[in-house]
Amino acid sequence: MGSCFIFGAGTVYGVYRRPGAGDFVIAADAGYRACQRLGIAPDLLVGDFDSMPEPDFPRTLRSPVEKDDTDTSLAMKEGLRRGYRDFQIYGGTGGLRLDHTVANLQMLLWLRRQGARGWLYDNRFVYTAIENESISIPRTVEWGLLSVFCLGADAGGIREEGVQYPLTDARLSAAFPLGVSNHILEPEARVTVAEGSLLVGWELPEA
Repeated sequence: MGSCFIFGAGTVYGVYRRPGAGDFVIAADAGYRACQRLGIAPDLLVGDFDSMPEPDFPRTLRSPVEKDDTDTSLAMKEGLRRGYRDFQIYGGTGGLRLDHTVANLQMLLWLRRQGARGWLYDNRFVYTAIENESISIPRTVEWGLLSVFCLGADAGGIREEGVQYPLTDARLSAAFPLGVSNHILEPEARVTVAEGSLLVGWELPEA
């Protein structure tokens, strides 16, 4: 099965892989405008349309304005319902709403707990969440940045390998950003957390 691409109403800094055969594209509310700019035809439009007038689009999942989900999280849930487990998320950062950026970062952990993985693209950066596991990160930029943050309760048994400032059996807290702005030195870095959850982000080349 392919990937579920979600385009939100934030800033799309560039697209690292355009949707292809087997992929499914969801525009979350004003993310529809980003799809139009990029020449990407969404398969589904999801939203409450409080940030733009509802367009004349044949495949729309309309939601009430008063709800517990953001439009982007509704798109993630719909992608999961359709069986997708890899989520490529654009327009989920930047824009005018820092609170929505934080919400989307939290939803990366929610996706992981559903057995899926989300990739949230920012300005030459991509973020994902890990929990009680390891992730390998290819060095795509010379001296590329790597940042690791605790999501929620203190995380333990943390290892960072192949980086300028390695960690061994470390603990990270959500109260202090010890893991910000490391650098990947080896062709591949590896981040492990034995207990807890981490937000992991690293630098990408220009899209």
